[in-house]
Amino acid sequence: MNAKLSNRSIGALLAVFTSLFFTQVAYSQGKRPVTAAAQFRAVTIVTQPAASIWIDGVLFGKAGTDGRLEIRSVSSGTHSVRVRADGFKEKSQTLTAAQKGEIKIALVATTDKAELAFQEAGRLTMSDREKAIAAYEQAIKLRPNYPEAYLALARTQSDTGDLEDAQRSINSARKLRPGYAEATAVEGRILKESGEEQKAIAAFKRSITEGKGFQPEALTGLGLLYKERGEGSGGAGLFEEEQAHYDESAKYLKSALKQLSGSPDALVVYQLLGLVYERQQKFADAISTYEEFLRLFPDTIEASAVRSFIVQLRKQLDGQ
Repeated sequence: MNAKLSNRSIGALLAVFTSLFFTQVAYSQGKRPVTAAAQFRAVTIVTQPAASIWIDGVLFGKAGTDGRLEIRSVSSGTHSVRVRADGFKEKSQTLTAAQKGEIKIALVATTDKAELAFQEAGRLTMSDREKAIAAYEQAIKLRPNYPEAYLALARTQSDTGDLEDAQRSINSARKLRPGYAEATAVEGRILKESGEEQKAIAAFKRSITEGKGFQPEALTGLGLLYKERGEGSGGAGLFEEEQAHYDESAKYLKSALKQLSGSPDALVVYQLLGLVYERQQKFADAISTYEEFLRLFPDTIEASAVRSFIVQLRKQLDGQ
């Protein structure tokens, strides 16, 4: 692999992954990318302007100023849609297998002080994490039985390096909601950052079980963990071990991508998977992964760089 491809993996890509996947990020407004696969359908959520919209716990973006978000990569089957907007009560609604086209989800204004404090904390997360922590703690004080607030608090505490406090917050979230798959996935992240990799692996796998197989955050966490193990083994000259870890990484990242569909988080995971294939010198697989990325995300700022990766990889493939 050339130096350019190697350098790309060290800093920027993982930094982007952390900010996108493990924190509450406000994504850009507008249409989501198109997939070529026939098993996907298009839906347009019509709701409050600037509302954040999740499908099965995966954030797909924000509604525009007209209150609309077009999502053109919803897989077949039944899904749960969750909508949250500042000043309004959060609402969840079932998306049936037969539904497509416009889905209207009306929100009701809220005066609930705990919910408003939670929303304020979310706004503060990217600008002032200490104030965000205080706002989450205020939400919990106002509503002690608030597992979502404990989970968001744990994420923010982890981002500031307060891993012990983050673990305590996760424990509270899981006590209030047993089998809370998302909280267990965040626990896996905390354990990984604490250097307890085996416990992190166990937590990620438990999260997947709690989610009945659906937990893209935990799957991506495992993929990233094994990717880093592969890098460590390669640096130590343990090449068979390196390949085994990369195989595990690719397995989990591929599973995560199936669950993320065309959501913004998939943008980063595709690049991670492509990079793992590059490290294994599986250039054809890397090219295929990057080509799928371009089908899904043709107009993103990363698309030009990904096209250049494909050109370089084709040259390396021809030289094998």
